[in-house]
Amino acid sequence: MDIRLDDLTSAQVIELLEEHLADMQVTSPPESKHALDLDALKCASVLFWTLWDNDQLAGFAACKQLDASHAELKSMRTARSYKNKGVASRLLKHIINDVKAKGFDKLSLETGSMDYFAPARALYQKHGFSYCEPFSDYVDDPNSKFMTLNLRE
Repeated sequence: MDIRLDDLTSAQVIELLEEHLADMQVTSPPESKHALDLDALKCASVLFWTLWDNDQLAGFAACKQLDASHAELKSMRTARSYKNKGVASRLLKHIINDVKAKGFDKLSLETGSMDYFAPARALYQKHGFSYCEPFSDYVDDPNSKFMTLNLRE
């Protein structure tokens, strides 16, 4: 398996992104939905990685630069046939190492507070993230949990 920066043009990538957005649509109330669509993920401030198993897409992750020292993990998705095979951990480790190497001090994220997102929150805690107050343009929201990782510790 290899991780690569992606230009979001592959049919497999677009299909997995559409699946991700559809799940967020039914899982999160409209006022609490923060997932980026295809056009937003193509923004210059966003890096988008895919993990491939030969020619099969195993998952993706996106990270957005908020300012010179702070980045936000925006999206992560594992393809159904690759669930519980370490894809999310592998992508998360890659992102942490990449943003640290680029000189960021902090990596933060917003995720849902519902049970659906419990595995994601557990993954982030396993990799050193801790709960924090809303950051950037986010506000307190009972449907959201905010987490951050200090990259300089």
